[in-house]
Amino acid sequence: MLVALAANLVIAVAKAIGGLAAGSPALLSEAAHSVADSLNEVFLLAALRRSRRPADRRHPFGYGKERFFWSLLAAVGIFVMGGCFSFFQGFEALTSGAEEELGGYVAGLIVLGIALLAEGGSLLRALYQVRRQGGAGAGLRDPALRTVVAEDGTAVLGVTLAIVGMALHMITGQVVWEASASLAIGALLVYVAFRLGREARDQLIGEAADPETSGRIRELLRAQPEIDSVEALFTMKTGLDTALVAARVDLVPGLDSEHVEEVAVRIKRSIARTVPEADQIFLDVTDRPAREAAESPAATGERGGA
Repeated sequence: MLVALAANLVIAVAKAIGGLAAGSPALLSEAAHSVADSLNEVFLLAALRRSRRPADRRHPFGYGKERFFWSLLAAVGIFVMGGCFSFFQGFEALTSGAEEELGGYVAGLIVLGIALLAEGGSLLRALYQVRRQGGAGAGLRDPALRTVVAEDGTAVLGVTLAIVGMALHMITGQVVWEASASLAIGALLVYVAFRLGREARDQLIGEAADPETSGRIRELLRAQPEIDSVEALFTMKTGLDTALVAARVDLVPGLDSEHVEEVAVRIKRSIARTVPEADQIFLDVTDRPAREAAESPAATGERGGA
């Protein structure tokens, strides 16, 4: 990631110099895009480092959600620094026009060509990392890696739009092509920022574990002979590979307190073995009235007899 950060900074400087020399709104939009990407690389480095800290008294569930927080900041950075600036450049070009400097535009296209190769290589590395981590389903669960893939994919598409806009401006002499490219880059960045921000928001406010994981936990609880019914099951992601599990269960009638404690310990261990990401497990044993207990599935023999 440090290599990607250095590459983004070099590309941003080259795009900015080329954009100022040519007076190109599309190239300046791409420069802003690269600056936003560089800032986001810093955010993601902070996310990776801070999310690995162990739990302490102040944060008993650990710091796994740090990844989600910094991913949200990255999305805000893409929106403000990339999207808004690109819209500004597009509207500015449409209202005031842009001076076409042939030499500057040729240099700008060369810079964009080099940037396209660099961003394409970075995207291929990110996709390879996704594949190593289990493909799109598993690899893209990591908000940091998901943000990198989104940034690199957006960068490749954005550079392509800038090249097309600048080339059509040079060929036709109409600035509307380049202004449209700048506006399209802005719209693309705003869309990506919205998607990344929405995902980070869902995870920050307490996103449940995936349905498959919740289903496995529920089936495991129902399979326990001492559990009469599962009244409620709650899960929440506390990090990339960690989750909190809380279940409200009703036990079969006739268990003494000592046996209940043994059963609870055994069930927690079983859940931890079956679902490794469940690092915090809480069981709440309900106390139903005697009449309801007498009509329960276990008492009436619906689960094989009691």
